[in-house]
Amino acid sequence: MKTAAASLLALATLVAAEVPQEHSHERFLTAVDGLLALDNPLGIQAAVFGLLGNAAASEGAGQVTNFDCLQQITADQAFTNAKAAGDVDGMANALIFRAIERNTGSVGLKSVICNETATNPEIAAISQHQDPASEGAAAENKAITLALAQQLAIVGADPQLALLSGTFEPGQIGDPTGAGNTCDDLDDPEGCIFTKNLLVEDATADEIDAAVAEVMEGGAADGAAGDAGDAADECVDAPAEEEEACVVDEEPAADDEAATPTSGNLQTFTGTLGGAAPPVVSQAGQDRPFVVNGATFNDAATANVRSCDIQNNQCFNAINSGQIDNETSECLEQQNQCIATARGGAARVRRHARGALRARQDTSLDLGSCTDPTVIFAAGLDNRQEESFGPASSSEFDHGSALNIGIITSFICGRLSDACKAPAETVQACQAGASAAAALQGQAAADAFNTALGF
Repeated sequence: MKTAAASLLALATLVAAEVPQEHSHERFLTAVDGLLALDNPLGIQAAVFGLLGNAAASEGAGQVTNFDCLQQITADQAFTNAKAAGDVDGMANALIFRAIERNTGSVGLKSVICNETATNPEIAAISQHQDPASEGAAAENKAITLALAQQLAIVGADPQLALLSGTFEPGQIGDPTGAGNTCDDLDDPEGCIFTKNLLVEDATADEIDAAVAEVMEGGAADGAAGDAGDAADECVDAPAEEEEACVVDEEPAADDEAATPTSGNLQTFTGTLGGAAPPVVSQAGQDRPFVVNGATFNDAATANVRSCDIQNNQCFNAINSGQIDNETSECLEQQNQCIATARGGAARVRRHARGALRARQDTSLDLGSCTDPTVIFAAGLDNRQEESFGPASSSEFDHGSALNIGIITSFICGRLSDACKAPAETVQACQAGASAAAALQGQAAADAFNTALGF
């Protein structure tokens, strides 16, 4: 856990640095420290060390030796812990912490981008804000905020929270005192950037909504679905006697078949800024059949996202080394397009199954702001070859598919409580359904969970 002594030790190692600001977003450091307390295999002393320059970071990095990646590694572990606990707020805090600006040696100096790929694709999809006085910072920081908003929406958090990751007004480049427009107050539990109204928002609320629409239903993923998605949406309001026709009509259009190949390279994104995304190949008969650069995955969608993340790192490295003359914001835009392509197939499958489930809805439970907490069991979720479980509504309960229904039901029950604001009796019914489903297999498990919620 973070202590005042650890923070003072870190500050004491700073030499000729920009005015410290590592405690400006204190609320997120505190939240991440709490998550690290759940499991901290690398012995990272405190989240604050990830926001310091490398010399100071080394004092509290534990077993981490790549100090350029300490912030990402810290966020990655915190996210893993929050996800295991079904803690949506925790996942959001880890994501926001990942996007906060690191200290650098002078006003206008950018911090180094981590050259490793995070375990969680949600963390891998974003990077830290850069000094607002650095070249191209306004566009780059805006792209980071929008990418963060997308990941917040994907885990079920409020995407507008991405604005809280922003930094300060630009300082004066060349200022020998390093006195930019910063603040650093260890005794402010909220964070002085908020209490002193120093936060500069990188984007508008409408821009965030538009960015989120690109990766959620109604945005780019729906666009990829084409007429098949429109037909599925008509099924949502179909009467019960017509549900058979709606469910049976699941043949993808010819262009959909081309977009989701079942052999060869499953990565269909064609952007090449900084190099092409590495191939995603399937090895039939393996426990983790999808492979990207030697790493294996349970489902094709996750493998495709990892391929997108690797391409993003290639792009950043190519720009930072001078191989290509582009802005890093273009790398992030390409990454978002790549991820949207990867998620398209799962969205199509879910919409068709959701139409039938909603047609059978007959529940007296108050679901809060949400409408469809059901689970589906089907082949093709996230491009899986085998049948798996997933939320029927990926817009309300966006989570990758899983072979273990407990992973999905735990996420749904947590979101019903946190984001949907459903009453206690609904959450209790959800938990009872999760327990019933855990004792069953396949469609019977999904049916048991859905029945407990009145579907």
